[in-house]
Amino acid sequence: MSTINITKRDGIKAPLDLDKLHKVIFHACEGIAGVSASQVELNSNISFYEGITTTDIQETMIKAAADLISEETPNYQIVAGRLISYHLRKEAYDQYEPPALKDIVKYNVKHEMYEPELVNWFTDDDFDLMDRWMDHDRDQSFTYAAMEQFRGKYLVQDRYTKKIYETPQTAMMLIGAVLFHDYPADTRMKWIKDFYDSVSKSEISLPTPVMAGVRTPLRQFSSCVLIETDDSLDSINATASAIVKYVSKRAGIGIGAGNIRALGSSIGGGHATHTGVIPFYKLFQSAVRSCSQGGVRGGAATLYFPIWHMEVENLLVLKNNKGVEDNRIRHLDYGVQFNKVFYERLLNGQDITLFSPAEVPELYETFFTDVEKFRELYEIAERKTSIRKRKVPAIEIFSSFMQERKDTGRIYLMNVDHANEHGSFRPDMAPIRQSNLCCEINLPTKPLNNINDPAGEISLCTLAAINWGAIKDPKGFKKPAELLVRALDQLLDYQDYPILAAELSTMNRRPLGVGIINFAYWMAKNDMTYTNPDLVKIDEWAESWSYYLIEASAQLAKEKGSCKKSFETKYSMGKLPIDTYKKTVDELVPHDPKMDWDSVRSSLREHGIRNSTLMALMPSETSSQISNATNGIEPPRALVSIKQSKDGVLKQVVPHIHHLKNKYELLWDQKSPEGYLKICAVLQKYVDQGISVNTSYNPRHYEDEKIPMSTLLQDVISFYKYGGKQLYYFNTYDGATDEVEEPAHPYIGQDKPLDDEECESCVL
Repeated sequence: MSTINITKRDGIKAPLDLDKLHKVIFHACEGIAGVSASQVELNSNISFYEGITTTDIQETMIKAAADLISEETPNYQIVAGRLISYHLRKEAYDQYEPPALKDIVKYNVKHEMYEPELVNWFTDDDFDLMDRWMDHDRDQSFTYAAMEQFRGKYLVQDRYTKKIYETPQTAMMLIGAVLFHDYPADTRMKWIKDFYDSVSKSEISLPTPVMAGVRTPLRQFSSCVLIETDDSLDSINATASAIVKYVSKRAGIGIGAGNIRALGSSIGGGHATHTGVIPFYKLFQSAVRSCSQGGVRGGAATLYFPIWHMEVENLLVLKNNKGVEDNRIRHLDYGVQFNKVFYERLLNGQDITLFSPAEVPELYETFFTDVEKFRELYEIAERKTSIRKRKVPAIEIFSSFMQERKDTGRIYLMNVDHANEHGSFRPDMAPIRQSNLCCEINLPTKPLNNINDPAGEISLCTLAAINWGAIKDPKGFKKPAELLVRALDQLLDYQDYPILAAELSTMNRRPLGVGIINFAYWMAKNDMTYTNPDLVKIDEWAESWSYYLIEASAQLAKEKGSCKKSFETKYSMGKLPIDTYKKTVDELVPHDPKMDWDSVRSSLREHGIRNSTLMALMPSETSSQISNATNGIEPPRALVSIKQSKDGVLKQVVPHIHHLKNKYELLWDQKSPEGYLKICAVLQKYVDQGISVNTSYNPRHYEDEKIPMSTLLQDVISFYKYGGKQLYYFNTYDGATDEVEEPAHPYIGQDKPLDDEECESCVL
C-alpha cells in the first residue's frame, strides 16, 4: 500500500498518506455528536490504485459520509458538508487556509471572474476590515445539501473546466460589499458587515441570480419577468423577442396573452379570419425554449388567459398528453384567470359566456380594473346579438379546469379581482393583468409594439426571503427586513437592463418581493401543525414581518426619495395591505393589529414609498437547502428528503430533527389542504403581492382512493372566499416512499419533466 502513488491537483505524483486521510475525516467529525470517523473511513471503501487523484479520493469520502445520513444519524450531513468545504478550499486556494480577501479579489479580477471595479471601490484597509469580519469557520456548520448547492450553483467557477474560485464565506462577504459599495463612507462598512452576518448566519436568504451573480461581471439579478402582449403581430413579435432576451438571462417568464383574438375572428375588415391563439402560443413556447439557461436547461414560462376566452375549452387541455402536437403546447404552464362573476355563475348553476377579447375590448380592460363594471358590461355583451359568443355551463368549465389541473399539476389559477383589490397598485392607474412563472408576483405590465418601445412595460421583481426559524420574536424582523430592502433596492440600480421597457418600469416602480423560508420548522418549534395551526400567532408574526418591510421602504423614501410612480400605489394614499384584505379572513382570526401602523401611514402620505411592492411568498427550494431550512411555507414531505437535481441526489434533513421529529406534520399525512389554505389566507392579509400556494391531496384519505371533484371545487371556492390570489402546483401523492421527495417542480399525473423544464431563478 505504501508503494501506491496518488496524483495531486498540480499533476505531481506523491506517495499515498493514509494518516492524512484519517486526519481529514477525523477533523470533519470533530465535535459532532452521533458520528464516527472510523465509520466514514469504513464506508469509503476506497479502492486505491496507482495514480488515483486526490479529487477522486475526496469525492469518495464525501459520498461515504452522505450515504450515512438518516433519521437516526442526521449529523453525518455536517460531516459530509465539512468534507466538501475542505475540498473547496483546496480547489479554490490550493491550501486549506484561505488567503487574504484582497488577494482573492485581485486574483479573480485578473481571471475575469469578479467585477473589475471591486479593486477600485475598496481600499486595502477596507479589505483588511472585511477579512477580520469574515468567519470561514461558519462553513463548518453548512450541511451536505447546502455545500453541494454552493459548489454546483452559487460559487464562481469556470463552467467549462469546473474550476472553482471562491468559498462560501468569501462569496457572501463580497455580495454585501458590491451591494453597499456606494453607500456613504461613514456607514457603508457597517451595512456590509451586518448584511454579511445576516446572510452567513442564514437569517436572510438570497435567490440564485444574486447568490451566483453579484460580484461577477454579470449584471442581471431579477428573478421574475412579466411580459404582456397585445393583439397585433408587431406586439406578438416584440413579446417573443423580449422572452428570448430574458430567458438567455436565466429569468423565469410570466406571459400575459389573454388579449389575442380567438379563432375565426375578423382580420382586416373581414378580408381574412384569424388563426386563433394556439399558433401564437406555440411561437411563445419556441421563444421560451430557444435559449438554454446557463447552458444547462431551457427556459420556463407560465402563460395567462381569462376563463371567458372563446377558445378556453381548447386552451385548458394544451398541457395534457391526450392530443396531437398540432393542438398541444406542453412546454408552457398555464394560468387561468377568474373573478367574482364566474364563481357566482358556478354557485348559481348558470352558464359562462365566452367571447373573443378583441370583439369586446372594454370588457377585457374592466376584467382587471373593476369587477362590478365588468359584470355590467359582461351582461350587456351577453344580450347583444351582434357580438359573437358561445355559452357553456359554468360547472363544465370549472370541472374541466380542475380536471386538467389535477392531471397535469401545472394549470394554475389567478383571481384577478383579488390581485387588484388587495395589492399595491391602484387598478385605475396600474392594473394587474397577469402573474409570473411561479404565481407570486403581481405587477403592472403594458404591451410592447416593438422591442425598444418606451411606452411598453416589462415588470421585473427581485426576490429574497427572511428565515422565520432564525427569528426569536416578532421584533426580530426589524433588522433583516431593513437589510433586505436596502440591499435589493441598491441592486436595482446596479444591474443592467437588456430592454428599455424593463429598465423604465423598474426605475419607476422599484418592486421587491421578500418572502418566507423555514416556516414548517417555525411551526414545529411552536407546537403547531398545518392541520391545527395557531392562526393568532401566525397573524402576529406575519403582521410584524410585513410592518418592518414597509417601514424600511418608507424610511428609504425619506432618505433617497420615493419611486417615480409611487403615486400609482395605494401606499402613497396611506392605504396598507391591512386595509384592503378580504375581511372574511377575520372569521379565521380576529383583526387585532399590534404594530404602529398610523406612523407608517403618515410617513407614506408625506414621503411616498421607495418600493412599489415589498412582499411575495415564492418557492425556495435551493435557498432552503443553503439555509438548512424547510421550503418556503410548505410542509416537508419527509423528515429526510432525497432531492433530485441536475448535480445528483441530495439528502436533506429537517432542522432540529432530534428534538422536533414528532412535531413536524408531513405533507402526505394531512387529510386535506384546508389548514394550509387557512394559513395562506392569514399570510396573504399582510402581503402586497401574492403567494405561490400549492394544493396537495393524498388519495388514501378519500373513499376508494379517489378525490371527489366536489372536494376540489369546494377548496377553490374557499380559497376565493378568503382572498386568495394565485394557486400554483396541484400535487397528488403517487405512492412513492416517504423518504423520497419529488423535485422542486413536480409534474404530477405525467412523467416528471427533465431538469430543463424547471426554473432556478424564480425559485429562491
